[in-house]
Amino acid sequence: MAAGDKTGETTLRHAFGNVLSFFILLLIGVLAFSIRLFSVIKYESVIHEFDPYFNYRVTQFLTKNGIYDFWNWFDDRTWYPLGRVIGGTVYPGLTLTAGTIWWILNSLNIPLSVETVCVFTAPIFSAFASWATYLLTKEVKGAGAGLTAAVLLAMVPSYISRSVAGSYDNEAVAIFALIFTFYLYIKTLNTGSLFYATLNAIAYFYMVCSWGGYTFIINLIPMHVLLCIVTGRYSSRLYIAYAPLVVLGTLLASLVPVVGFNAVMTSEHFASFLVFIVIHVVALVYYIKGILSAKMFKVAVTLVVAVGLVVCIAVLAVLIALVASSPTKGWSGRSLSLLDPTYASKYIPIIASVSEHQPPTWPSYFMDINVLAFLVPAGIIACFLPLSDCKLICGPVHCDICIFFRSDGAPYACACPGSMHHVWDCSISSF
Repeated sequence: MAAGDKTGETTLRHAFGNVLSFFILLLIGVLAFSIRLFSVIKYESVIHEFDPYFNYRVTQFLTKNGIYDFWNWFDDRTWYPLGRVIGGTVYPGLTLTAGTIWWILNSLNIPLSVETVCVFTAPIFSAFASWATYLLTKEVKGAGAGLTAAVLLAMVPSYISRSVAGSYDNEAVAIFALIFTFYLYIKTLNTGSLFYATLNAIAYFYMVCSWGGYTFIINLIPMHVLLCIVTGRYSSRLYIAYAPLVVLGTLLASLVPVVGFNAVMTSEHFASFLVFIVIHVVALVYYIKGILSAKMFKVAVTLVVAVGLVVCIAVLAVLIALVASSPTKGWSGRSLSLLDPTYASKYIPIIASVSEHQPPTWPSYFMDINVLAFLVPAGIIACFLPLSDCKLICGPVHCDICIFFRSDGAPYACACPGSMHHVWDCSISSF
């Protein structure tokens, strides 16, 4: 009877905590939205700067003429006197997002102007980004850490400067897409679900549509996958989290006109394909090891290594030939500027003339990141403790690659979804 009362009390506490978390997240969203409205209060509802005004003009054309004319629009007033093919030279995510919001509102008989929708798109997506940060951090460290991360992102000055009302630029929706893609990757890694893997590829596609910074995703995730393989943390969940992202994500990315075949031809994407090959080799090794004896396994490994070296040398030769034929060795100006801060000033003066492309001064870090600058050391330590790619915790026992170990050394089956032991609830059964 006492055990039943304790279970009921625990259930009630969890329900109250979930309701409280929901209202806190709602308040964080309101805070993120309202804190970015001071520009409207002070300067009225206007579009700021040059790039946002160009994006606003493109959105106006989209809502007036439709998406087909948008893809085929040649704008003779941009890049005068050469003109510009808009559909093939812009990242359409921002324009399509604002255009869709305007269409939905007008379908509901809410007659807002295109300019008003464009002005408030960034503040709205800042709330979405805060909620995505909560989901990401909760998946890694828990609900309390998620709420803290969400409120910090809502107030950090560097993000406010890129999402203030009237700042209708690509980052308005791209930061949300970036965070949400990482959340779905971690969610897939923890659950091993193909459903979340598919959503992850779609979120990556939305990020590709929104901003050229999608290359950071397609390089950071392969780095994490390679680190897991090197440290002996390969699992079927890791394969499910990565392989569909590369295949489906690359196919979807190539559908964006401004990206096209760059999704497979530029050096920024080669790391993802290399790790894609590596993870399949590792999966093959694990499969062969499971069906062969130890002696036959050594022979098979020798054969696979020999054939693999020949194939790798041939692939590397082709890649080197392709890269060597490019003046920039297959790297875009964005990546070369990241690797060499002096690249733009030497070769692309018009890019170097923009203030945001200049190397930042040390005070700017503290002005833009604010209190987060002092929390960086603690945050780095928290990211690695406990060191595990599956962050499910059941009571005092921590999950570490689908195996629990108690303090006395006795193993238990993992309760996380996607586990090879298929224990789908949070009760720990004997292994």
